[in-house]
Amino acid sequence: MSEHVLVVGGGVIGLLTAYNLAAHVDRVTLIDRSAVGQESSWAGGGIVSPLYPWRYSPAVTALAHWSQDFYPQLGQRLAAETGIDPEVHTTGLYWLDLEDEAEALAWAQRNHRPLAAVDISSTYAAVPVLGAGFERAIYMADVANVRNPRLVKALKAALNALPNVMVREYCEVQDFVLDGQRVIGVHSVQGELLADEVVLTAGAWSGELLQTLGVGLPVEPVKGQMILYKYAADFLPSMVLAKGRYAIPRRDGHILIGSTLEHAGFDKTPTQEALDSLMASAVDLLPALADATPVRQWAGLRPGSPEGVPFIGPLPRHPGLWLNCGHYRNGLVLAPASCRLLVDLMVGRDAVIDPAPYAPQDRIDL
Repeated sequence: MSEHVLVVGGGVIGLLTAYNLAAHVDRVTLIDRSAVGQESSWAGGGIVSPLYPWRYSPAVTALAHWSQDFYPQLGQRLAAETGIDPEVHTTGLYWLDLEDEAEALAWAQRNHRPLAAVDISSTYAAVPVLGAGFERAIYMADVANVRNPRLVKALKAALNALPNVMVREYCEVQDFVLDGQRVIGVHSVQGELLADEVVLTAGAWSGELLQTLGVGLPVEPVKGQMILYKYAADFLPSMVLAKGRYAIPRRDGHILIGSTLEHAGFDKTPTQEALDSLMASAVDLLPALADATPVRQWAGLRPGSPEGVPFIGPLPRHPGLWLNCGHYRNGLVLAPASCRLLVDLMVGRDAVIDPAPYAPQDRIDL
């Protein structure tokens, strides 16, 4: 394996890619246009499941299942190494009044996932703060959420503790350095940075960077807004989801409500319209929140991609360049499997998951 790898983009995908690579190469440099983990990795809710897993292709399902099974040990390992607990918090998830409940249950049976219909009275007994009027529920007991800002902090601390890893923040990339067609580095605001291999993990900005090579990667920013409440630590015992909106409990009583889905370019400005809509959803789900005021509102940019299937693997037209991007709404969910798969491919070991569905050369305009 090559001796120096440059990872462009310091979200959870980039951080975990660098963390996995460090055991196999002499040197890893990770760069980010701002501080690491400040974009969609920070902004998301951190549910360790796609919101509606049965609506995705087998390609997303394969990554999600591997990651879900791996997350508890990842959280424990990072907490032990850094003293920062990412809080992988298993609460289960209730889906309420689904239109496609039959499809969800059939998917669960095919994929051997513990998702089942539950009596609505038992749902209200388990989640007594739930709003009135819901008629049907399905429940998956083993769904966790991860406190994504803490996951980012833990990964950054783990990288900073490794002697062969350098993290360079506020190092925006303008384009790539080429030797013929081979990518040998990047031009950045901190100057030219050269490496044996370059990995692009720049989230919503990945498509723009590949445009500088004349490569049309169908990854675009999709804005999502969320709000946060602070309530009693035992207020909400489980995650709940209805009408496309969800409530996620943290261990300390914070409740996240999300999220919007907006095509607004790279604009991350929170809006009053979204605040009103999210507060209305919060009260529908959890009426007690009518007496509370959100303590925060924010927006992030998801890396939208066709069918939410990420691009993972080499770009044959430009040797030396690897992609791990385009995870859309599921970057946190899919990160452990995606980063393991990429490193498997880079170091030439047996892939943990069939890499074919994610191969860039079969899916983009070269």
